[in-house]
Amino acid sequence: MPILREWRAEIRRAQSDEYVEYIRTTGLADYRNTPGNLGAMIAVHDIDQERTEVVTLSLWSSWDAIRAFAGEPPDQARYYPHDEQYLLTRPDKVKHYEAFGELLAIESSPPRR
Repeated sequence: MPILREWRAEIRRAQSDEYVEYIRTTGLADYRNTPGNLGAMIAVHDIDQERTEVVTLSLWSSWDAIRAFAGEPPDQARYYPHDEQYLLTRPDKVKHYEAFGELLAIESSPPRR
């Protein structure tokens, strides 16, 4: 059964487009290059004039695949060198869910704001 990995944080709204591109070239690329990854995406939601919530969702074939990406323990969040210039929150943990159903393969760019 596939496993869905969810990470959430808040960033500065003014940096939203820049952060999405940064994550597409770091986190999402690393997800997709890890054997056992079945897909990944980033979603954003403006909370108010100053903050945007960011969610990354990745789908995995097994706990071993998640560990290959995240290390031990598998529910630890993984961060990148330039994250600190964007993040207002920095959770230590992520959530995992048993996943049911299927996703269609899509490639998209974020809509222009």
